[in-house]
Amino acid sequence: MFLGEFSYSIDEKKRLAIPAKFRQALGKKAVVTRGLDQCLFLYSFKEWEVLAEKLSKLPLAQADARGFARLMLAGAMEADLDKLGRILVPDYLKEYASLGKKTVIAGVYNRIEIWDEQKWEAYKTNIEKGMGDMAERLKELGI
Repeated sequence: MFLGEFSYSIDEKKRLAIPAKFRQALGKKAVVTRGLDQCLFLYSFKEWEVLAEKLSKLPLAQADARGFARLMLAGAMEADLDKLGRILVPDYLKEYASLGKKTVIAGVYNRIEIWDEQKWEAYKTNIEKGMGDMAERLKELGI
């Protein structure tokens, strides 16, 4: 399980350290892909297989389903953790998430999200403003 927020920098070789407390649950091999809200998603290989299986079953006849599956699956890359717990973030994913040098790594239960630090702060500030209204709407889902 992944929980918490951590600030890290991407080095000049495009490597990003993963928090030590996340490394064991992540394992030596992970998958990084395009996420939602202009961040990256990082999954353990086991969690990725579960998601990829669900994506592969989306109906091909629906344009939204095809598009979503393409972005998630074609955008994915295996990310091996080196002995220092770093992953390589490829240019196309850095560009997608507009990642600068400073990032935030957020644990979101079964996945890790990688955000540009400024984008994370803006997103978080915006979401926090509407948290009460959001909680009211989620009540319908039993939360």
